[in-house]
Amino acid sequence: MPYSAEHKSQTRARIVECARRLFNRFGFEQVTIDQIMADAGLTRGGFYNHFASKDELYAAAVASFASCNPFVVRQLARKRAIENPAALARRLVDLYLSDEVLENSDLQCPLYALPGDVARAGLLPQSAYTELIRGMAHVYRAALNPARDAERRAQAIVSLCVGGMVLARTTNDAALRKSLRAAAHQQALALLEA
Repeated sequence: MPYSAEHKSQTRARIVECARRLFNRFGFEQVTIDQIMADAGLTRGGFYNHFASKDELYAAAVASFASCNPFVVRQLARKRAIENPAALARRLVDLYLSDEVLENSDLQCPLYALPGDVARAGLLPQSAYTELIRGMAHVYRAALNPARDAERRAQAIVSLCVGGMVLARTTNDAALRKSLRAAAHQQALALLEA
């Protein structure tokens, strides 16, 4: 008896979530399809019922962050929309550069957890990554005055947030990790409020 569409959708989502966590922890090259499927409690044979390739799964894992990241989860838990785009943008900067997110690889955004992998990946993962960048920039752009330089400032804020976290993850000096993120945070908020 074939599985229902709902069962297939839930299984696919479980595979994507396991892949996202494993890719964040170990990187694209280090994680095998067998490891992902075992983590999902499935056999390798089932993989190809959902994905044509590891690249396709990688793209799905990167794209999934748009709906499972801690920022979105917290916004949904509020059960009411933030009507002020500036408050939303500030919250994103605060959470993105937080200790909580830095210390929990399962919460980390693929924009800073996986940049080297995505740069070497195929077009599907790069397209998913591009959409995450655009989505994050959109939050900031919506918070900025419709001034002529809103797009440039939004992209600079994305760069500060992602860059601050990339650098913080590369050092074993706790004080430097904190000061890099604090500097990025301060500059990002200055661009939001300018």
